[in-house]
Amino acid sequence: MRVRIAAASVIVVASVLTGCASGGSMPQQQPSSEQPATPRPPFQTTTRGPLPSADPSGVPTDVPAARWSAIQDDLAARGVTGVVELVSAESVVFSDGSLGCPSPGQSYTQAQVDGMRVVVAVDGTTYDYRLGQGDTLKLCTR
Repeated sequence: MRVRIAAASVIVVASVLTGCASGGSMPQQQPSSEQPATPRPPFQTTTRGPLPSADPSGVPTDVPAARWSAIQDDLAARGVTGVVELVSAESVVFSDGSLGCPSPGQSYTQAQVDGMRVVVAVDGTTYDYRLGQGDTLKLCTR
């Protein structure tokens, strides 16, 4: 019984495959010398600009003393001397764990993060600090 079913299956498959085959040879296509009606524009690259989350805007706020001290300590550790002046401080909701300042090749949480953006100046040079929930600083250098 199994032999008959197997033989019938082989015959059906062979018939289907034979029916799909063309009887003659395939025609050779000649290369077309015509240009397309609308030529494709050349490939263009763009200069990578700031990301939407890279320049968040938020509500002006005061900088807590612990965060201000952390900013001053970080600048001192970087060898920056001079009077630290507050340029702006905003409470923001960052779109992800990069705090609006992603680094190439780095992975970040894909959840909104409540935080702050604090911009300070020392002797005419500005420093853009980002903070999440804690007091850990991230200096955004772009």
